[in-house]
Amino acid sequence: MLRPPFSKSLSRRNLLSSLAAVPAVVLLAACSDSGEKPVAQDVEPAAPADPAKPATPAAPAAAKAPEAQGTVDMAALLKPGALPDAQLGKDDAKVTIVEYASMTCPHCAHFHETTLPELKTKYIDTGKARLILREFPFDPSAEAGFMLARCSKDNYFPMVDVLFKQQANWAGGGNVKDALLQISKMAGFTQESFEACLTDQKLLDDVRSVQKRGADEFKVDSTPTFFINGKTYKGALSIAEMSAIIDPLL
Repeated sequence: MLRPPFSKSLSRRNLLSSLAAVPAVVLLAACSDSGEKPVAQDVEPAAPADPAKPATPAAPAAAKAPEAQGTVDMAALLKPGALPDAQLGKDDAKVTIVEYASMTCPHCAHFHETTLPELKTKYIDTGKARLILREFPFDPSAEAGFMLARCSKDNYFPMVDVLFKQQANWAGGGNVKDALLQISKMAGFTQESFEACLTDQKLLDDVRSVQKRGADEFKVDSTPTFFINGKTYKGALSIAEMSAIIDPLL
């Protein structure tokens, strides 16, 4: 079971200064490997094609919904926490997706880059589903990323999107603080507002509270973890897997 590898007593000053020296190997290993697909073993080779017969295009495999790994009480899940929920989509959507993610998790970045755009077009923008993103940082750098997204106010999701797309540049580098500062400046932060955000002790405490609640109440222990209408799914789901889960709920 994966747990955030940092002390809850980390001070705001230590958070800011620690960003310059967080080992990249810790950052990029700090999420579940459940997004990896198993490689099939001992598969019998296919028979050679008959050159006398024209090739027939293979039919696309039917999407199969992954097996749920548990259930949660949706009413309890949707109760307000330390921070207001960041949401894409309408409140009255039939399907509610709650995602717990870490900003330094490669599998989370993969989901946000490859699955979320289609999920948004197909289900969120059409009013069929909504996505709630909750912070589950595994390290100080992930905490900092989420804090900067929260300080972006209405630009929370655009900031999250940029940080995931640029993850290899800031989370995998030697000086996380400087890398985050450069990204933040492009998003409109100044040196002063950047440092003010990352030394906001209440915001840091609130981000940690969201993480702790996810772990304690909903047994989140890896990222990304999704709760879809009360069922639990772990790993970076593809759009085909998401569709197979969502379509029967509509």
